[in-house]
Amino acid sequence: MKKISIVLSFLFLSLTMLSQNSREKLNSTTITTKVITTTVLPVVAFDSIPFSKSNEMLNEDLYWSIIENSLKGNLPQEDREIILTNEIEKLTPKEIIGFRLRTDKLLYDTYKSDLWCAAFLMNQGTTDASSFDYFRCWLLSRGKEVFYKAIANPDSLVSQLKEGKTNYEFEGFWFVSMNAFLNKTNQEIYEYIDYGTFITNDENYPLIDFTWNVDEPKTMEKICPVLFKKLWKK
Repeated sequence: MKKISIVLSFLFLSLTMLSQNSREKLNSTTITTKVITTTVLPVVAFDSIPFSKSNEMLNEDLYWSIIENSLKGNLPQEDREIILTNEIEKLTPKEIIGFRLRTDKLLYDTYKSDLWCAAFLMNQGTTDASSFDYFRCWLLSRGKEVFYKAIANPDSLVSQLKEGKTNYEFEGFWFVSMNAFLNKTNQEIYEYIDYGTFITNDENYPLIDFTWNVDEPKTMEKICPVLFKKLWKK
C-alpha cells in the first residue's frame, strides 16, 4: 500500500507541475505577443503638391506690380533677378504658375516683325531667336507702360537707350518664376502647367512675315525711323 501511495503522490505532483509549466508558457507567449503588437510603427505617406495642373494666368495688375517694384533703386539685372524671384516666391504655387503663364502670353503677343526690327537695331544685330526672346524678356522687365508703348510703336523704345549700352536683353527674367516655384515646392514648374489648353507659349509661336531686311536698311528705317537714325552705323 505504501508503494501505491508513493506512486500516486508522485503522479499527482507531476501533473501539478506540468499544469503549472503550461500556464507559465501561455503567460509568456501572451506577453511576447503584446510586445510585438505595440512596437509596430504606422506607415507615413508624403503627399505631393495638393493641386492639379493649371492654365490660369496671374492677375495682370498683380503681375505688373511685382515688376514695377523690382525697378525701384535702378539696380543691376543680377540684383533685380534675385528681387523678382524672392517676390514671386511669396505667391502661392498656383499663382507662381500664373506668373509664368502671364509671361508666356505677353511674350507671345510681342513675337512680331516690327519689335524684332527694334531689337536688331538696339542690340546692333539680333537675328537669333533666343536673343529675341531675351530682348522681349528685357522689354517685360521695364514695366507695363514701356511694354505697351513698344507694342503700339517700337520706335518708342528710344526712351530706354543708355549711353554706351549695346545689349538690351534680360535672360534671367525667363527663369524667375521657375526658380521661385522650385524654391517653394522643390518641384519643376512645367510638371504643373496645363499646356494642353494653354497654347499661347513659345511652342506655338506663329510664323513671322518679316517686313524688313537687313540688306535693305530703308525697310528698317521705315519701321523704326528714330532708332534707325540714332543707331544704324552701316
